[in-house]
Amino acid sequence: MTCHIIASPIGVIALSASDDALVSVDMLGASAEPDTTEHPLLKEAARQLNAYFAGDLRQFDLPLAPASTRRGDELRAAVIAIPYGEAQSYGEVARRADSGPRAIGRVCSHNPLPLVVPCHRVIAAGGKIGYYSGGAGISTKRFLLTHENKQEASQWAA
Repeated sequence: MTCHIIASPIGVIALSASDDALVSVDMLGASAEPDTTEHPLLKEAARQLNAYFAGDLRQFDLPLAPASTRRGDELRAAVIAIPYGEAQSYGEVARRADSGPRAIGRVCSHNPLPLVVPCHRVIAAGGKIGYYSGGAGISTKRFLLTHENKQEASQWAA
């Protein structure tokens, strides 16, 4: 497995990949110097993340390591299907995936690929921001939703 570090508006992000798939995106939060890598997939992942934060990319196109089960892949696909700039409740995503809200919550809370698998777009019922396991938690989720929606951060109540 190969790792690459990039700086971002939400702090340091560590990207890890096997020879042929992105395995993890870890929001470390602390500051660190970006590194360089010759791994083509990690270079492309870094390019796409930088384009996302610049507002020039709305959907990632990277090979992802498979989820541990076929059903996990299906639920992850339901999260990926949430369009850029939109948010959907756990229940809405669950209905589309013929599943339950708790299963979607579990997929989001154990997501090894945040941002690329945009679990930040999954919110609680009634438009509440809900939980977020990436970066600095809810403040990171609020930043990402605001970045994509160009809305006031106060729109996303805790």
